[in-house]
Amino acid sequence: MNTMLPVLYVSHGSPMLAIDPGPTGAAFDALGVRLRALKPKAVLVISAHWIYSTLAVSTRSQQEAWHDFGGFPRELYTLRYDAPGSPELAGRVKALVEAAQIPGAGFVCEDEERPLDHGAWMPLRHFFPDADVPVVQLAFNPYLPPATQIEIGRALAPLREEGVLVIGSGSFTHNLREVFGAGERKAQHGPATEPYVDAFRDWMSGALDEALATGDVSRIADYRAQAPFARRAHPTDEHLLPFYVALGAAIGPASVAEGPARVDRVADEVTYGVLAMDTFVFDGIGTGHAPLSKAA
Repeated sequence: MNTMLPVLYVSHGSPMLAIDPGPTGAAFDALGVRLRALKPKAVLVISAHWIYSTLAVSTRSQQEAWHDFGGFPRELYTLRYDAPGSPELAGRVKALVEAAQIPGAGFVCEDEERPLDHGAWMPLRHFFPDADVPVVQLAFNPYLPPATQIEIGRALAPLREEGVLVIGSGSFTHNLREVFGAGERKAQHGPATEPYVDAFRDWMSGALDEALATGDVSRIADYRAQAPFARRAHPTDEHLLPFYVALGAAIGPASVAEGPARVDRVADEVTYGVLAMDTFVFDGIGTGHAPLSKAA
């Protein structure tokens, strides 16, 4: 029987995390030790920084890091991540998603040119620093609601038994106006957390426990209407939508029997006082997950 790999949702934070990693970087390094021991054949990343009018998959045979940001220290632009790609995995991803016939996600384009954005290569530098594991990215359509993103994740769940590590990469809260707006910018690590951030995280954690325990994702999928401070935490929600893809891959298809499963929060720093770095590892598949431990 094949080993089922976990699913990750990673809050990748500001590009500055790559040169000033702080507590989150240490947590990513520790997670990387665990992931390397699992020896995945390849990695599929759904990043908040690749959105498309439909879905698209990268078919490059050789990846490279794209510095898809501006105004940061020169050191950031020297960082590389030259992992191989996998046209074979790209084809498998396309086939799985298209076979699911999900409304609004029935076709997956192929992109031979797009390199890895920082939502992919920044965490992967911690997880697989030798850049020796093939990487494929899947672009998502940000106009599809969370419930549809969950269905896309369900379609991708079989990859977990095929040696593929599925990673959704975004940010658990993402209000850049409060980071880069007028006035003196806070330090990345150490500032007091804005109260609304914890209120939003607490609600999401409770809704996640409910979804994983029962399989009913209706409340967490309706976060924008129900979660406190949802629109302040996410003025636009492209950085949270990869979380829903990861959730779908963790629950799996509706036909999956309930089994031993759990979710762990492995990073929970809040950078700049407002960017929640909550990062989750989902083990097992199906519902019946143990409750999520509280954030620090």
